Amino acid sequence: METRFRPGTRVKPYERLDADQIQRLHKASLRILNEPGIWCHNARAAALFDTHGARVWEEVEYGQTVWRVSLPAGLVEEAVQNAPKRFVLGARNPENRLELDARVPRVYFGSGSEANVWLETRLVDFTEEKDPTVRLRLPRFQEKRGTAALLGRAAHLCEHLEHLDFFIRPLNIQDPEIDADNHDVNKFFASLNNITKHVQAGLTKRERLPDVVHMAQCIAGGKKALEENPIISFIACLFKSPLQIVDDTAEKVFDIVNAGLPLVISSSPQGGSSAPIQEVGMVAQINAEILAGVTLTQLIREGAPVMYGSVPVRARMDDLHDLYGCPEFNQYNIDCAQLARFYEIPCYSTAGVGDAKVPGPQALFEKLFTHLYMGMSGAQYIHYAFGLLDRTNTFCPVQAVIDNEMIGKVKHCLQEAKVGHEETDAAVAMVNKVMASSHRLFARHARKAIHAGEVSEPFRFESKDRRDRVIEKALERMTEIEKRPPSRLPEKIIDAVYTEVPGLLPGLRGDP
Repeated sequence: METRFRPGTRVKPYERLDADQIQRLHKASLRILNEPGIWCHNARAAALFDTHGARVWEEVEYGQTVWRVSLPAGLVEEAVQNAPKRFVLGARNPENRLELDARVPRVYFGSGSEANVWLETRLVDFTEEKDPTVRLRLPRFQEKRGTAALLGRAAHLCEHLEHLDFFIRPLNIQDPEIDADNHDVNKFFASLNNITKHVQAGLTKRERLPDVVHMAQCIAGGKKALEENPIISFIACLFKSPLQIVDDTAEKVFDIVNAGLPLVISSSPQGGSSAPIQEVGMVAQINAEILAGVTLTQLIREGAPVMYGSVPVRARMDDLHDLYGCPEFNQYNIDCAQLARFYEIPCYSTAGVGDAKVPGPQALFEKLFTHLYMGMSGAQYIHYAFGLLDRTNTFCPVQAVIDNEMIGKVKHCLQEAKVGHEETDAAVAMVNKVMASSHRLFARHARKAIHAGEVSEPFRFESKDRRDRVIEKALERMTEIEKRPPSRLPEKIIDAVYTEVPGLLPGLRGDP
């Protein structure tokens, strides 16, 4: 297969920690994994740790058996060394494949969450009561319950958002015909039948993993083709913070690793409730949880492709909900990206989440605050970045269109500087040439930079008058995108998938 990838944005990482601080956090995490250790609710994982030299013993909590596991530092460090430093996430379109290299701070942004609510936007005309000549168009919002069709619609939209690099299901499917048994196959098919970028999701029921894998093989072109071009990958929230391995998620990890597909070991403690709110305590704990998860994957199968999945959040002190648009969120996540780089494991990180419930200035502030800083961090794979509102409870397609514009500006801002000998010589020659002319203007010399992509475009949704038209113009762009032909799978492949994979909803075929 020809080596083609999405370019990503290579950055010079912004770092908060020096080498001594990294070592202190690393050693603190190893101390946590040794004492108090972890609480493991999965017998198979406990036995595997025991076989490889961990100290394991049984306890009974609330009438249930739990295995306490004390992990020696050497076991963890060896497993981390065995994790791949580089691997590829595939895509239906080979040009959309992602190269994840822990040693290269190349940033990709994508969607995520699996929100329950789809927020539809429409514009309504209002007339001022005292002066009917004054009219305004204002957005009104309608909540819809997530469905498989809406997930397909989200995938179609995201296919055409040029700054979205990968697709994680942003919407939970809650159709009456959907249950735990057919949730996975419909979630993956609704995505894969509408987008040619990499598709990632969690696994609802481990028994349906073979069907999801078979679906991906049909689409990729067979078992070997899927191995070479893994068009799907998985997220596993292995830990319930603090420090507790979840039984059924551990079983899913065993199966996904044995299937040979890429996996994120994701941990999301909340500072102030399920983790310390102080930076050092939060980062040491989440790092310990992720390292334990990475260790498990490498004990199952050495060399299994795994991502360091850091999703730390902070609690609001008034209601204990997650708080994303705050400085601590960036501090936690920047530190985690730096630790992932220290371990040379590709980093799955978070940006673009806030408390705002509708598009507007609050959403703009909370999202841009994290989009920029997490892009600067050099995390390779940044999810949640498109369309989320009300923390992770709502997906709004208009907001995703606005986020696409913001992320494009962030990517441009973070481009590597081009200041070599050739560039500086050319700049001096240009100044000399212009200053020798009668007009002394540089306008004609801007064309080359514009054509090379070095010059950014104006904000796509800017207003030429005194009205704020961002949502109105974003809605127009969303409507234009949704009219484009969908990126459907070939009919022959759709027929094969529907014949060989049980439980798919008929309406997802996308027949004319």
